[in-house]
Amino acid sequence: MSVTYFHLHMISDSTGETVNALAKAVCAQFVDAQAVEHSYGLVRGQKALTRAIGSVTENPGPVMYSILDADLRKKLQQACDQLNIPCMSVLDPFVTALGAYLNAEISGKPGGQHAMDTDYFRRIAALNYTIQHDDGQSQGDLDDADIILTGVSRTSKTPTCMYLANRGIKAANVPLVPGIAPPQELLDVRRPLVVGLTTSTERLVQVRKNRLMSLNEDAETEYVDPDLIKTETADARRLFARQKWPVLDVTRRSIEEVASAILNLYNDHEPDPEMRKK
Repeated sequence: MSVTYFHLHMISDSTGETVNALAKAVCAQFVDAQAVEHSYGLVRGQKALTRAIGSVTENPGPVMYSILDADLRKKLQQACDQLNIPCMSVLDPFVTALGAYLNAEISGKPGGQHAMDTDYFRRIAALNYTIQHDDGQSQGDLDDADIILTGVSRTSKTPTCMYLANRGIKAANVPLVPGIAPPQELLDVRRPLVVGLTTSTERLVQVRKNRLMSLNEDAETEYVDPDLIKTETADARRLFARQKWPVLDVTRRSIEEVASAILNLYNDHEPDPEMRKK
């Protein structure tokens, strides 16, 4: 199958995260087309806009933007019209519809979602906690986590925890090591949601081999032995069952999909305050 490459320009008066995320979601729908991405953030003045338009002129392609300033929007639209390329505001349909529904005034403030408010500092606190409780680290405060992920090595625990922390969730991860009993602190937690992560033997062998290669280590060790991995993952599943922890198979799931499934479990999770006191 031949792939069609095209230039895609994403222009924002804020960090550009919203435009970039939406662009990726849209482009993912076209299996035979690949975007060459050009991203421009903090475009809040004529100088920055001129630089972005210059790049669009040099590499013509669709433009997706999130800009609130009316004058800048007009100039960008005019430039795209002259080049005969699509120019789309990613937020306008939603802001207009919601404004009409709420009968509310639009603030017109760039990057309003990035305000340094309570939610912002909650995310920072969650990130700090998660970094301090990565890979089994703990200061005796594991029960303060919102979510704990556990599983054998290379089951996406760390990246999933970091994704959750960016959503304001205090996430810790505890690896299960063959031949070593799980930490008692993990078994004793009562407040957090504990989720066991698992994956297929074939996938785990491949991921671990890639990890060893990246470290210039010998790829033929017990760490990547399929039979030992089967035993390792089976032991982990038995532990999950004994502890009555929910289990997620991450074999064919992206980090975002795994995190979404975990958040669904978390929304239904109710800590037992009486058990916590024991």
